[in-house]
Amino acid sequence: MTIDSMLDILNRKLVQIQDDPLSPTEILVLQGIWQDKTYEEIAKEERYSSGYVTNVVAPQLYQKLGQVFGRRITKKNCRAVLESQVAAQVALEAKPPRQNPSEFYPDVNEDTSPHYPDGSVPLNSPFYIERSTIEASVYTEIQKPGALVRIKAPREMGKTSLLLRALDYANHLGYYTVSLNLEQIDLTFLSDVNQFLRWLCASVSHKLQIEPKLDDYWNKDLGNKQSCTFYFRNYLLKQIDAPLVLALDEVNQIFEHPEVAKNFLPLLRSWYEEAKRQPIWQKLRLIVVHSTEIYVPLQLQQSPFNVGLPIQLTDFSLEQVCQLAQRYGLKWTDGSEAKQLMAMIGGHPGLVHTALYHLGREEITLAQLLETAHTSTGIYAHHLQRHWVTLQEQPKLASALHTVISATEPVKLEPIIAYKLSSMGLIKLDNNKATPSRQLYQWYFENQRWENQE
Repeated sequence: MTIDSMLDILNRKLVQIQDDPLSPTEILVLQGIWQDKTYEEIAKEERYSSGYVTNVVAPQLYQKLGQVFGRRITKKNCRAVLESQVAAQVALEAKPPRQNPSEFYPDVNEDTSPHYPDGSVPLNSPFYIERSTIEASVYTEIQKPGALVRIKAPREMGKTSLLLRALDYANHLGYYTVSLNLEQIDLTFLSDVNQFLRWLCASVSHKLQIEPKLDDYWNKDLGNKQSCTFYFRNYLLKQIDAPLVLALDEVNQIFEHPEVAKNFLPLLRSWYEEAKRQPIWQKLRLIVVHSTEIYVPLQLQQSPFNVGLPIQLTDFSLEQVCQLAQRYGLKWTDGSEAKQLMAMIGGHPGLVHTALYHLGREEITLAQLLETAHTSTGIYAHHLQRHWVTLQEQPKLASALHTVISATEPVKLEPIIAYKLSSMGLIKLDNNKATPSRQLYQWYFENQRWENQE
Protein backbone atom coordinates (compact mmCIF):
# COMPACT_ATOMS: atom_id res chain seq x y z
CA MET A 1 0.00 0.00 0.00
CA THR A 2 1.35 3.44 -0.89
CA ILE A 3 1.40 6.32 1.56
CA ASP A 4 -0.86 8.35 -0.75
CA SER A 5 -3.60 5.69 -0.85
CA MET A 6 -3.37 5.31 2.91
CA LEU A 7 -3.78 9.07 3.43
CA ASP A 8 -6.79 9.12 1.11
CA ILE A 9 -8.51 6.36 3.07
CA LEU A 10 -7.69 7.97 6.42
CA ASN A 11 -9.12 11.33 5.38
CA ARG A 12 -12.33 9.71 4.16
CA LYS A 13 -12.70 7.88 7.46
CA LEU A 14 -12.14 11.10 9.40
CA VAL A 15 -14.85 12.84 7.40
CA GLN A 16 -17.22 9.90 8.06
CA ILE A 17 -16.83 10.37 11.82
CA GLN A 18 -17.20 14.14 11.40
CA ASP A 19 -13.63 14.96 12.29
CA ASP A 20 -11.25 17.28 10.42
CA PRO A 21 -9.00 15.74 7.74
CA LEU A 22 -5.30 15.47 8.47
CA SER A 23 -3.54 18.82 8.47
CA PRO A 24 -0.45 19.38 6.30
CA THR A 25 1.85 19.14 9.33
CA GLU A 26 0.11 15.93 10.52
CA ILE A 27 0.61 14.46 7.06
CA LEU A 28 4.30 15.35 7.15
CA VAL A 29 4.70 13.64 10.53
CA LEU A 30 2.80 10.58 9.37
CA GLN A 31 4.95 10.34 6.25
CA GLY A 32 8.04 10.55 8.44
CA ILE A 33 6.76 7.80 10.73
CA TRP A 34 6.03 5.70 7.65
CA GLN A 35 9.70 6.06 6.72
CA ASP A 36 10.86 5.13 10.26
CA LYS A 37 12.21 8.61 10.96
CA THR A 38 12.59 10.09 14.43
CA TYR A 39 10.72 13.22 15.50
CA GLU A 40 14.04 15.07 15.43
CA GLU A 41 14.69 14.01 11.83
CA ILE A 42 11.16 15.00 10.77
CA ALA A 43 11.44 18.39 12.46
CA LYS A 44 14.85 19.14 10.96
CA GLU A 45 13.83 18.20 7.41
CA GLU A 46 10.62 20.23 7.55
CA ARG A 47 12.16 23.14 9.49
CA TYR A 48 9.99 22.81 12.57
CA SER A 49 11.15 22.74 16.16
CA SER A 50 11.54 19.28 17.64
CA GLY A 51 9.29 20.21 20.57
CA TYR A 52 6.48 21.32 18.23
CA VAL A 53 6.51 18.01 16.36
CA THR A 54 6.88 15.92 19.52
CA ASN A 55 4.47 17.71 21.84
CA VAL A 56 1.87 19.25 19.54
CA VAL A 57 1.57 17.70 16.08
CA ALA A 58 2.23 14.04 16.96
CA PRO A 59 -0.29 13.91 19.88
CA GLN A 60 -2.97 15.53 17.68
CA LEU A 61 -2.25 13.00 14.93
CA TYR A 62 -2.48 10.02 17.30
CA GLN A 63 -5.71 11.32 18.79
CA LYS A 64 -7.32 11.46 15.34
CA LEU A 65 -6.05 7.99 14.43
CA GLY A 66 -7.30 6.65 17.75
CA GLN A 67 -10.80 7.96 16.99
CA VAL A 68 -10.73 6.28 13.59
CA PHE A 69 -9.53 2.89 14.79
CA GLY A 70 -10.96 2.81 18.30
CA ARG A 71 -7.68 2.06 20.07
CA ARG A 72 -4.66 3.87 21.50
CA ILE A 73 -2.15 4.83 18.80
CA THR A 74 1.51 5.59 19.52
CA LYS A 75 4.59 6.10 17.38
CA LYS A 76 5.61 2.54 18.13
CA ASN A 77 2.42 0.85 16.90
CA CYS A 78 1.25 3.46 14.37
CA ARG A 79 2.45 1.85 11.15
CA ALA A 80 1.39 -1.69 12.10
CA VAL A 81 -2.12 -0.54 13.04
CA LEU A 82 -2.49 1.49 9.85
CA GLU A 83 -1.39 -1.39 7.63
CA SER A 84 -3.73 -3.94 9.23
CA GLN A 85 -6.78 -1.70 9.59
CA VAL A 86 -6.63 0.19 6.31
CA ALA A 87 -5.96 -3.01 4.32
CA ALA A 88 -9.45 -4.18 5.27
CA GLN A 89 -10.94 -1.02 3.76
CA VAL A 90 -8.93 -1.50 0.57
CA ALA A 91 -10.27 -5.05 0.25
CA LEU A 92 -13.80 -3.79 0.76
CA GLU A 93 -13.52 -1.14 -1.94
CA ALA A 94 -11.80 -3.52 -4.35
CA LYS A 95 -14.61 -6.07 -4.10
CA PRO A 96 -16.77 -6.04 -7.24
CA PRO A 97 -20.26 -4.59 -6.77
CA ARG A 98 -23.16 -6.95 -6.25
CA GLN A 99 -24.94 -7.83 -9.44
CA ASN A 100 -28.46 -6.70 -9.86
CA PRO A 101 -30.87 -9.66 -9.72
CA SER A 102 -32.59 -8.30 -12.80
CA GLU A 103 -29.43 -9.16 -14.78
CA PHE A 104 -30.10 -12.82 -14.02
CA TYR A 105 -33.88 -12.58 -14.17
CA PRO A 106 -34.66 -9.80 -16.64
CA ASP A 107 -38.40 -10.31 -16.30
CA VAL A 108 -38.31 -9.50 -12.59
CA ASN A 109 -38.36 -5.85 -11.60
CA GLU A 110 -38.01 -5.41 -7.84
CA ASP A 111 -39.27 -1.85 -7.97
CA THR A 112 -42.67 -2.85 -9.41
CA SER A 113 -42.94 -6.36 -7.93
CA PRO A 114 -42.40 -6.08 -4.18
CA HIS A 115 -42.68 -9.17 -2.02
CA TYR A 116 -45.23 -9.22 0.77
CA PRO A 117 -43.48 -7.49 3.71
CA ASP A 118 -42.96 -10.32 6.17
CA GLY A 119 -39.84 -10.48 8.32
CA SER A 120 -36.54 -8.80 7.54
CA VAL A 121 -35.97 -6.78 4.36
CA PRO A 122 -33.55 -8.72 2.10
CA LEU A 123 -30.17 -7.35 1.14
CA ASN A 124 -30.30 -5.28 -2.09
CA SER A 125 -34.04 -4.70 -1.68
CA PRO A 126 -35.12 -1.23 -2.86
CA PHE A 127 -37.70 -1.27 -0.05
CA TYR A 128 -35.14 -0.95 2.71
CA ILE A 129 -35.13 2.53 4.21
CA GLU A 130 -31.68 3.48 5.38
CA ARG A 131 -31.13 5.10 8.73
CA SER A 132 -27.77 6.34 7.50
CA THR A 133 -26.52 7.69 10.82
CA ILE A 134 -27.35 4.44 12.60
CA GLU A 135 -25.87 2.18 9.93
CA ALA A 136 -22.68 4.24 9.81
CA SER A 137 -22.35 4.04 13.60
CA VAL A 138 -22.74 0.26 13.59
CA TYR A 139 -20.33 -0.24 10.68
CA THR A 140 -17.71 1.94 12.35
CA GLU A 141 -18.12 0.27 15.73
CA ILE A 142 -17.69 -3.33 14.56
CA GLN A 143 -14.30 -2.40 13.13
CA LYS A 144 -13.07 -1.56 16.62
CA PRO A 145 -11.21 -4.30 18.50
CA GLY A 146 -13.42 -6.00 21.10
CA ALA A 147 -16.50 -3.97 20.11
CA LEU A 148 -19.98 -4.47 21.57
CA VAL A 149 -23.09 -3.16 19.80
CA ARG A 150 -26.54 -3.30 21.44
CA ILE A 151 -29.59 -3.00 19.16
CA LYS A 152 -32.94 -2.56 20.91
CA ALA A 153 -36.48 -2.16 19.54
CA PRO A 154 -39.89 -3.92 19.58
CA ARG A 155 -40.70 -6.55 16.96
CA GLU A 156 -41.05 -5.53 13.32
CA MET A 157 -39.08 -2.31 13.84
CA GLY A 158 -36.16 -3.34 11.60
CA LYS A 159 -33.68 -4.89 14.05
CA THR A 160 -32.96 -7.98 11.96
CA SER A 161 -32.83 -5.98 8.73
CA LEU A 162 -30.15 -3.77 10.28
CA LEU A 163 -28.35 -6.83 11.61
CA LEU A 164 -28.29 -8.41 8.14
CA ARG A 165 -26.56 -5.34 6.75
CA ALA A 166 -24.07 -5.15 9.58
CA LEU A 167 -23.09 -8.79 9.00
CA ASP A 168 -22.90 -8.23 5.25
CA TYR A 169 -20.60 -5.26 5.83
CA ALA A 170 -18.43 -7.38 8.12
CA ASN A 171 -18.23 -10.08 5.45
CA HIS A 172 -17.03 -7.48 2.95
CA LEU A 173 -14.29 -6.51 5.39
CA GLY A 174 -13.11 -10.12 5.40
CA TYR A 175 -14.36 -10.81 8.91
CA TYR A 176 -15.88 -14.08 10.06
CA THR A 177 -19.57 -13.76 10.98
CA VAL A 178 -21.87 -15.94 13.06
CA SER A 179 -25.51 -15.10 13.72
CA LEU A 180 -27.56 -17.00 16.31
CA ASN A 181 -31.26 -16.38 16.88
CA LEU A 182 -32.19 -17.35 20.44
CA GLU A 183 -35.83 -17.80 19.42
CA GLN A 184 -34.67 -20.96 17.65
CA ILE A 185 -33.00 -22.58 20.64
CA ASP A 186 -34.67 -25.59 22.30
CA LEU A 187 -36.24 -24.69 25.62
CA THR A 188 -34.34 -27.52 27.31
CA PHE A 189 -31.10 -25.61 26.71
CA LEU A 190 -32.54 -22.54 28.43
CA SER A 191 -33.26 -24.41 31.64
CA ASP A 192 -29.64 -25.28 32.38
CA VAL A 193 -26.59 -23.00 32.28
CA ASN A 194 -24.21 -25.80 31.32
CA GLN A 195 -26.36 -26.96 28.41
CA PHE A 196 -26.85 -23.40 27.17
CA LEU A 197 -23.14 -22.57 27.15
CA ARG A 198 -22.28 -25.85 25.43
CA TRP A 199 -24.98 -25.10 22.83
CA LEU A 200 -23.40 -21.69 22.26
CA CYS A 201 -19.91 -23.13 21.77
CA ALA A 202 -21.14 -25.93 19.52
CA SER A 203 -23.27 -23.57 17.42
CA VAL A 204 -20.44 -21.10 16.83
CA SER A 205 -18.09 -23.98 15.97
CA HIS A 206 -20.48 -25.36 13.35
CA LYS A 207 -21.12 -21.92 11.83
CA LEU A 208 -17.36 -21.37 11.52
CA GLN A 209 -16.95 -24.91 10.14
CA ILE A 210 -14.54 -25.71 12.97
CA GLU A 211 -14.69 -29.15 14.53
CA PRO A 212 -16.41 -28.91 17.94
CA LYS A 213 -14.11 -30.06 20.73
CA LEU A 214 -16.11 -29.12 23.79
CA ASP A 215 -15.01 -32.03 25.94
CA ASP A 216 -11.36 -31.07 25.46
CA TYR A 217 -12.00 -27.72 27.16
CA TRP A 218 -14.93 -28.40 29.49
CA ASN A 219 -13.79 -28.88 33.07
CA LYS A 220 -16.36 -29.33 35.83
CA ASP A 221 -13.79 -28.25 38.42
CA LEU A 222 -13.44 -24.87 36.73
CA GLY A 223 -17.15 -24.39 36.10
CA ASN A 224 -19.29 -23.72 33.06
CA LYS A 225 -18.41 -20.06 32.47
CA GLN A 226 -14.67 -20.62 32.71
CA SER A 227 -14.91 -23.63 30.42
CA CYS A 228 -16.88 -21.62 27.86
CA THR A 229 -14.36 -18.77 28.10
CA PHE A 230 -11.40 -21.11 27.60
CA TYR A 231 -13.14 -22.68 24.61
CA PHE A 232 -13.59 -19.31 22.91
CA ARG A 233 -10.18 -17.91 23.85
CA ASN A 234 -7.93 -20.94 23.51
CA TYR A 235 -9.70 -22.74 20.67
CA LEU A 236 -12.13 -20.75 18.52
CA LEU A 237 -10.40 -17.37 18.45
CA LYS A 238 -7.00 -18.96 17.92
CA GLN A 239 -8.33 -20.89 14.90
CA ILE A 240 -9.30 -17.79 12.94
CA ASP A 241 -7.04 -15.23 11.25
CA ALA A 242 -9.53 -12.33 11.16
CA PRO A 243 -12.04 -10.73 13.54
CA LEU A 244 -15.25 -12.62 14.38
CA VAL A 245 -18.55 -10.76 14.53
CA LEU A 246 -20.88 -12.80 16.76
CA ALA A 247 -24.50 -11.62 16.50
CA LEU A 248 -27.00 -12.78 19.10
CA ASP A 249 -30.55 -12.01 17.99
CA GLU A 250 -33.61 -12.02 20.30
CA VAL A 251 -31.46 -12.14 23.44
CA ASN A 252 -34.57 -11.20 25.42
CA GLN A 253 -35.58 -14.87 25.14
CA ILE A 254 -33.22 -15.67 27.99
CA PHE A 255 -34.66 -12.93 30.23
CA GLU A 256 -37.42 -15.41 31.08
CA HIS A 257 -34.79 -17.83 32.41
CA PRO A 258 -33.04 -16.00 35.27
CA GLU A 259 -30.39 -18.61 36.03
CA VAL A 260 -29.13 -18.67 32.46
CA ALA A 261 -29.40 -14.88 32.15
CA LYS A 262 -27.54 -14.20 35.42
CA ASN A 263 -24.65 -16.36 34.23
CA PHE A 264 -24.53 -15.69 30.49
CA LEU A 265 -24.99 -11.91 30.40
CA PRO A 266 -22.13 -11.18 32.82
CA LEU A 267 -20.04 -13.59 30.76
CA LEU A 268 -20.56 -11.42 27.66
CA ARG A 269 -19.59 -8.37 29.72
CA SER A 270 -16.42 -10.11 30.92
CA TRP A 271 -15.35 -10.91 27.33
CA TYR A 272 -15.88 -7.27 26.39
CA GLU A 273 -13.74 -6.16 29.34
CA GLU A 274 -11.04 -8.77 28.59
CA ALA A 275 -10.55 -7.19 25.15
CA LYS A 276 -9.04 -4.18 26.92
CA ARG A 277 -6.35 -6.41 28.43
CA GLN A 278 -5.83 -9.41 26.15
CA PRO A 279 -5.32 -8.97 22.38
CA ILE A 280 -6.89 -12.36 21.61
CA TRP A 281 -10.30 -11.05 22.75
CA GLN A 282 -10.01 -8.06 20.42
CA LYS A 283 -10.87 -10.44 17.59
CA LEU A 284 -14.38 -10.85 19.01
CA ARG A 285 -16.96 -8.22 18.07
CA LEU A 286 -20.40 -8.73 19.69
CA ILE A 287 -23.79 -7.58 18.39
CA VAL A 288 -26.58 -8.12 20.92
CA VAL A 289 -30.16 -7.65 19.69
CA HIS A 290 -33.13 -7.51 22.06
CA SER A 291 -36.65 -6.13 22.16
CA THR A 292 -36.99 -5.02 25.77
CA GLU A 293 -35.06 -3.90 28.79
CA ILE A 294 -33.54 -6.64 30.90
CA TYR A 295 -35.48 -7.19 34.11
CA VAL A 296 -33.18 -9.86 35.56
CA PRO A 297 -31.31 -8.26 38.49
CA LEU A 298 -27.60 -7.83 37.67
CA GLN A 299 -24.88 -5.85 39.37
CA LEU A 300 -23.99 -2.73 37.39
CA GLN A 301 -20.47 -3.96 36.59
CA GLN A 302 -21.83 -7.29 35.29
CA SER A 303 -24.39 -6.09 32.77
CA PRO A 304 -23.54 -5.92 29.06
CA PHE A 305 -26.43 -3.49 28.63
CA ASN A 306 -24.65 -0.44 29.99
CA VAL A 307 -21.45 -0.73 27.92
CA GLY A 308 -20.68 -0.66 24.22
CA LEU A 309 -22.60 1.23 21.54
CA PRO A 310 -26.38 1.46 22.19
CA ILE A 311 -28.64 1.53 19.13
CA GLN A 312 -32.36 2.09 19.65
CA LEU A 313 -34.55 1.90 16.55
CA THR A 314 -37.47 4.29 16.43
CA ASP A 315 -40.40 4.95 14.10
CA PHE A 316 -39.96 6.13 10.54
CA SER A 317 -40.24 9.87 10.10
CA LEU A 318 -42.79 11.49 7.81
CA GLU A 319 -40.05 11.99 5.22
CA GLN A 320 -39.10 8.30 5.35
CA VAL A 321 -42.72 7.18 5.01
CA CYS A 322 -43.11 9.41 1.95
CA GLN A 323 -39.87 8.05 0.51
CA LEU A 324 -41.02 4.47 0.98
CA ALA A 325 -44.42 5.27 -0.54
CA GLN A 326 -42.67 6.40 -3.71
CA ARG A 327 -40.78 3.12 -3.89
CA TYR A 328 -44.08 1.28 -3.71
CA GLY A 329 -45.28 3.35 -6.67
CA LEU A 330 -47.60 5.70 -4.78
CA LYS A 331 -47.89 9.30 -5.97
CA TRP A 332 -47.97 10.95 -2.55
CA THR A 333 -46.71 14.43 -3.31
CA ASP A 334 -47.64 16.73 -0.43
CA GLY A 335 -47.39 14.30 2.50
CA SER A 336 -51.08 14.55 3.43
CA GLU A 337 -51.73 10.86 2.79
CA ALA A 338 -48.67 9.86 4.80
CA LYS A 339 -49.88 12.00 7.71
CA GLN A 340 -53.28 10.30 7.64
CA LEU A 341 -51.65 6.87 7.71
CA MET A 342 -49.26 7.85 10.50
CA ALA A 343 -52.14 9.18 12.62
CA MET A 344 -53.33 5.57 12.78
CA ILE A 345 -50.09 3.55 12.99
CA GLY A 346 -47.35 6.10 13.61
CA GLY A 347 -44.14 5.36 11.76
CA HIS A 348 -44.00 1.68 12.81
CA PRO A 349 -41.81 0.18 10.02
CA GLY A 350 -43.60 -3.17 9.78
CA LEU A 351 -47.09 -1.65 9.76
CA VAL A 352 -46.04 1.04 7.27
CA HIS A 353 -44.59 -1.53 4.87
CA THR A 354 -47.79 -3.60 5.05
CA ALA A 355 -50.01 -0.61 4.34
CA LEU A 356 -47.92 0.65 1.42
CA TYR A 357 -47.72 -2.85 -0.09
CA HIS A 358 -51.53 -3.14 -0.27
CA LEU A 359 -51.99 0.45 -1.37
CA GLY A 360 -49.33 0.08 -4.06
CA ARG A 361 -51.11 -2.97 -5.46
CA GLU A 362 -54.37 -0.96 -5.49
CA GLU A 363 -56.10 -3.66 -3.46
CA ILE A 364 -57.59 -1.04 -1.15
CA THR A 365 -57.89 2.72 -0.91
CA LEU A 366 -56.37 4.71 1.91
CA ALA A 367 -59.82 5.62 3.22
CA GLN A 368 -60.88 1.95 3.29
CA LEU A 369 -57.61 0.94 4.95
CA LEU A 370 -58.01 3.48 7.74
CA GLU A 371 -61.66 2.60 8.30
CA THR A 372 -61.03 -1.15 8.64
CA ALA A 373 -57.46 -1.18 10.03
CA HIS A 374 -58.50 -2.11 13.59
CA THR A 375 -61.10 -4.72 12.58
CA SER A 376 -60.91 -8.45 11.92
CA THR A 377 -61.30 -7.78 8.19
CA GLY A 378 -58.52 -5.18 7.98
CA ILE A 379 -54.98 -5.66 6.71
CA TYR A 380 -53.63 -5.81 10.26
CA ALA A 381 -55.94 -8.58 11.43
CA HIS A 382 -53.16 -11.17 11.79
CA HIS A 383 -50.84 -8.71 13.53
CA LEU A 384 -53.54 -7.71 16.02
CA GLN A 385 -54.74 -11.27 16.64
CA ARG A 386 -51.16 -12.36 17.39
CA HIS A 387 -50.97 -9.74 20.11
CA TRP A 388 -54.40 -10.72 21.45
CA VAL A 389 -53.41 -14.40 21.70
CA THR A 390 -50.25 -13.47 23.60
CA LEU A 391 -52.29 -11.39 26.03
CA GLN A 392 -54.81 -14.19 26.54
CA GLU A 393 -51.95 -16.48 27.53
CA GLN A 394 -50.62 -13.92 30.04
CA PRO A 395 -53.56 -12.52 32.06
CA LYS A 396 -51.40 -10.07 34.01
CA LEU A 397 -50.28 -8.43 30.79
CA ALA A 398 -53.86 -8.35 29.51
CA SER A 399 -55.09 -6.79 32.74
CA ALA A 400 -52.41 -4.12 32.64
CA LEU A 401 -53.06 -3.25 29.00
CA HIS A 402 -56.79 -3.10 29.68
CA THR A 403 -56.07 -0.55 32.39
CA VAL A 404 -53.96 1.53 30.00
CA ILE A 405 -56.54 1.36 27.19
CA SER A 406 -59.40 2.33 29.51
CA ALA A 407 -57.59 5.18 31.25
CA THR A 408 -57.96 8.83 30.34
CA GLU A 409 -54.41 9.67 31.47
CA PRO A 410 -51.03 7.86 31.55
CA VAL A 411 -50.85 4.85 33.87
CA LYS A 412 -47.94 3.71 36.03
CA LEU A 413 -47.33 -0.04 35.74
CA GLU A 414 -45.10 -2.57 37.48
CA PRO A 415 -41.64 -2.36 35.84
CA ILE A 416 -41.58 -5.92 34.48
CA ILE A 417 -45.13 -5.63 33.13
CA ALA A 418 -44.26 -2.30 31.54
CA TYR A 419 -41.11 -3.75 29.95
CA LYS A 420 -43.03 -6.66 28.46
CA LEU A 421 -45.81 -4.53 27.00
CA SER A 422 -43.24 -2.08 25.69
CA SER A 423 -41.30 -4.94 24.08
CA MET A 424 -44.49 -5.94 22.29
CA GLY A 425 -44.76 -2.37 21.05
CA LEU A 426 -48.23 -1.96 22.57
CA ILE A 427 -47.44 0.91 24.92
CA LYS A 428 -45.06 3.83 25.05
CA LEU A 429 -43.50 4.95 28.28
CA ASP A 430 -42.92 8.50 29.42
CA ASN A 431 -41.55 9.01 32.93
CA ASN A 432 -42.47 5.37 33.66
CA LYS A 433 -46.11 6.00 32.77
CA ALA A 434 -47.82 4.13 29.94
CA THR A 435 -50.15 5.13 27.13
CA PRO A 436 -51.19 3.16 24.01
CA SER A 437 -48.43 3.40 21.42
CA ARG A 438 -50.74 3.57 18.36
CA GLN A 439 -54.30 4.63 17.63
CA LEU A 440 -54.59 1.23 15.92
CA TYR A 441 -54.08 -0.56 19.25
CA GLN A 442 -56.35 1.83 21.14
CA TRP A 443 -59.27 1.13 18.82
CA TYR A 444 -58.66 -2.60 18.45
CA PHE A 445 -58.34 -3.41 22.14
CA GLU A 446 -61.24 -1.15 23.10
CA ASN A 447 -63.48 -3.56 21.18
CA GLN A 448 -62.16 -6.78 22.76
CA ARG A 449 -63.89 -8.76 25.49
CA TRP A 450 -61.94 -8.18 28.70
CA GLU A 451 -64.46 -9.67 31.13
CA ASN A 452 -62.26 -12.61 32.14
CA GLN A 453 -59.13 -10.57 32.74
CA GLU A 454 -57.90 -10.15 36.31
